[in-house]
Amino acid sequence: MNYFLTGGTGFIGRFLVEKLLARGGTVHVLVREQSQDKLDKLRERWGADESQVKAVIGDLTSKNLGIDAKTMKALKGNIDHFFHLAAVYDMGADEEAQQATNIEGTRAAVNAAEAMDAKHFHHVSSIAAAGLFKGIFREDMFEEAEKLDHPYLRTKHESEKVVREECKVPFRIYRPGMVIGHSATGEMDKVDGPYYFFKMIQKIRHALPQWVPTIGVEGGRLNIVPVDFVVNAMDHIAHLDGEDGKCFHLVDTDPYKVGEILNIFSEAGHAPRMGMRIDSRMFGFVPPFIRQSLKNLPPVKRLTSAILDDMGIPPSVMSFINYPTRFDARETERVLKDTGIEVPRLPDYSPVIWDYWERNLDPDLFKDRTLKGTVEGRVCVVTGATSGIGLATAQKLADAGAILVIGARKLERLKEVAAELESRGASVHAYPCDFSDMDACDEFVKTVLDNHGHVDVLVNNAGRSIRRSLDLSFDRFHDFERTMQLNYFGSVRLIMGFAPKMLENRRGHVVNISSIGVLTNAPRFSAYVASKSALDAFSRCAAAEWSDRNVTFTTINMPLVKTPMIAPTKIYDSVPTLTPEEAAGMVADAIVYRPKRIATRLGIFAQVLHALAPKMGEIVMNTGYRMFPDSPAAAGSRSGEKPKVSTEQVAFAAIMRGIYW
Repeated sequence: MNYFLTGGTGFIGRFLVEKLLARGGTVHVLVREQSQDKLDKLRERWGADESQVKAVIGDLTSKNLGIDAKTMKALKGNIDHFFHLAAVYDMGADEEAQQATNIEGTRAAVNAAEAMDAKHFHHVSSIAAAGLFKGIFREDMFEEAEKLDHPYLRTKHESEKVVREECKVPFRIYRPGMVIGHSATGEMDKVDGPYYFFKMIQKIRHALPQWVPTIGVEGGRLNIVPVDFVVNAMDHIAHLDGEDGKCFHLVDTDPYKVGEILNIFSEAGHAPRMGMRIDSRMFGFVPPFIRQSLKNLPPVKRLTSAILDDMGIPPSVMSFINYPTRFDARETERVLKDTGIEVPRLPDYSPVIWDYWERNLDPDLFKDRTLKGTVEGRVCVVTGATSGIGLATAQKLADAGAILVIGARKLERLKEVAAELESRGASVHAYPCDFSDMDACDEFVKTVLDNHGHVDVLVNNAGRSIRRSLDLSFDRFHDFERTMQLNYFGSVRLIMGFAPKMLENRRGHVVNISSIGVLTNAPRFSAYVASKSALDAFSRCAAAEWSDRNVTFTTINMPLVKTPMIAPTKIYDSVPTLTPEEAAGMVADAIVYRPKRIATRLGIFAQVLHALAPKMGEIVMNTGYRMFPDSPAAAGSRSGEKPKVSTEQVAFAAIMRGIYW
């Protein structure tokens, strides 16, 4: 037999060609001139040569598919089955493209089939042709379709109408459900349909343990079928006698609700399941105009848009959450009876679908999430860059190709660090500055802007920490003043200096090195924690003002890090700490991913505990306060004797890893 296919190199087409070749047929595939390489690669996949799979040069949107007269003459009378698969299968595609491909492309295919004198025309439509029909849609129904406002639904309906009204070749129509990957291999060509929700499931998995139940939606029933079922059914039905003029629903006759589907794929992706699913119909008592008014409120629209954009979900997909249509498939069941061709149950093959998506289709796989890709050639400022976290961060940025600006108080040490970084091949610019001096901060900002024009990333790392209990601080008010001067006022001065140019360029990111103590309310660190809390609050307010201008903030609630800043507290020599390199890794993640906050799980737990059971949190912190004494220096002693550390202290510090005591 001889076959002709449009869309033969597409997702469904590549599997159908394989089935047709197995029948010993010769397959003619419509391809554009520039797409022949794609067909060559598919021939290798199919194990076929040019005599078995023949390229027909043309274009779907041209008259008679753009096939030249000589080729058309050779095909005339020699095509047993013409399969029209080419279409835009994308709910997010623009209306013009869908109109041209789905409707005019189908008309061109019908005319070409007639010009070839093809014996049978097989049109692959979609359940989308039913629109949003409320109730059961039978295979013999067409005009009854409802709510065809969406361009994808409308063009699929209209393209099927072209076949029904204009095709003179005996035709058969196939309406597959939402086609997903192969049930055995998971193979899929793009993110579509239920795949749009996989990123949301993945993010929930990263945020919560699998055993934590979540709340979600119930929704309507989505008809999902794997590509192998669709192709097997189509191949079988196409070669039956006496079935012309009929329509076949290639669907799951027992489809799952949206909430069930999300739970099935959550299970496959090892993410938390929705323990409670809310059916939106329970809000049916609210008048439609009120619901629509709420949806159109600017804050609601912006929030919805931001969430959908973050998850990679096209807004149009949300209109299908409460999908109202069920599909009767008795004709398909009749012709497939006793063939063994049936829809597998989704839980049985969802793991391979998820695995293939995560390994091959996850959008994050195609984004440059490296530090080099983020900062190469960008101006990055790091304060306090001559030791500890600042130095380790500067080294990472230097190695990533940033235009690195470093600042610190001690000129000689600054020169040493600049020389070391330049020896690594970095572009380094060192400017001395005491960031607790506002005039010096202003001069630093002016110098940087004069020399570099703007700043892309500002890392506010320079800081001062004081570990001293309040009992020893009644006569040391200056401790509070000097920590606030550097940790808060110095950082804010830099932000306010660099922000105007960031806002003008609509690009900029500020990383503030804060403290886990802000989340735990660490005793003995009241001066330090208060200054960092002030910076956190300022940044949250600034972010709310500049959210729509692409100037963003990340707060890192840094746990205890082994730096010169903690060296005077000898007891920290015996408790778990991060290395500066590990801390710099957190800064790199902040620069690349731009989250609102980076914190350890213990830090987040402490914040939740203080919010839900503040007295319990207070008792835990007070226990640590009593267990760990003030250092001799804090108490006014010059003794260099290293304090003895008990096993209880070590055990407590190990459990509370990273928390300041």
